[in-house]
Amino acid sequence: MDNLTHSLAGAVLGQMGLKKKTGLGMATLIIAANIPDIDALAVLMGGQQHLAIRRGLTHGPIAMLVLPLILTGLMICFDRWQAKRGKRPEGRLPVHKGWLLALAFIGTLSHPAMDWLNSYGVRVLEPFSSTWIAGDSIFIIDIWIWIALIAGVWISRRREKSNMGNWQRPAWISFAAICAYIFANGAITGVAEARTTHWLKYSAHVEPELVVANPLPVTFWKRAMLWRSEDRYGQKDFDIFSPDVERYQKEAGEPGTQNDFDHPAVARAGYIDPEARAYLFWTRMPVATVEDRGENFLVTLRDQRFMISGIGDRFVVRTAVPKDRLEPGGE
Repeated sequence: MDNLTHSLAGAVLGQMGLKKKTGLGMATLIIAANIPDIDALAVLMGGQQHLAIRRGLTHGPIAMLVLPLILTGLMICFDRWQAKRGKRPEGRLPVHKGWLLALAFIGTLSHPAMDWLNSYGVRVLEPFSSTWIAGDSIFIIDIWIWIALIAGVWISRRREKSNMGNWQRPAWISFAAICAYIFANGAITGVAEARTTHWLKYSAHVEPELVVANPLPVTFWKRAMLWRSEDRYGQKDFDIFSPDVERYQKEAGEPGTQNDFDHPAVARAGYIDPEARAYLFWTRMPVATVEDRGENFLVTLRDQRFMISGIGDRFVVRTAVPKDRLEPGGE
């Protein structure tokens, strides 16, 4: 998810009462909820190579153990540094090391849990496994989750400042509403994938290898259904409220579009080009186009999830592969 969502999630956890367990509790929850995204520094590498690093090692089990320990140490040092300089706020609670560590773990673990919800996914077992897992249920920036989180934090804070009793209740209601929303979206995704799979098998006569319900912004009741077979890929719209859920568009009398991913030039592109190699490691739904350009093959790599207007070439790699490099013994 986006970092505003992660930050607000940490704030809601704090307003649920966790921030009162120790000094610097709220700050620890918010920072911890974002800290796995330190891998965003990989964008400094330029090109597409940073994609191979994103949502991997810093979201895996080793990071889930190490990052909270580092953050707890830093927060304790910060509290002591402020006290030594006479800058420690008088109203701050004493720092409880055990609770500070617990909040660091809670906030950090919330991050991959939320990242799992969308179709980008997370490599939650990295470095032991590079397999993507994805819930395919929530768009990466969900305005309805924003509204619920902001309302929960704002109302709870107002009640707290007014010394009203049970000021944690709005945050708990927000938390419960978001859990229900996530569950409902998971159910929509399940129905969408089941209906699309049934249609492909029994109406379009396609044996799908993968069917993904790609969530859409704002319209949480809709999905862009992405599917792929052995050599083709396609998309259809799904609306849980539409009676026309079985509508399917065919191209040139045959469902889907040709995918050249198994062309030998694609594997060679990954061998000779670091950008292509990183992209092939990262992509979850690879789509390849191979064009004959005389002495070369032009290999264009895309990810089916991001083949939408407005994305441009941000998730595209193009590599020229000399034909003589495909010959046995070609370097």
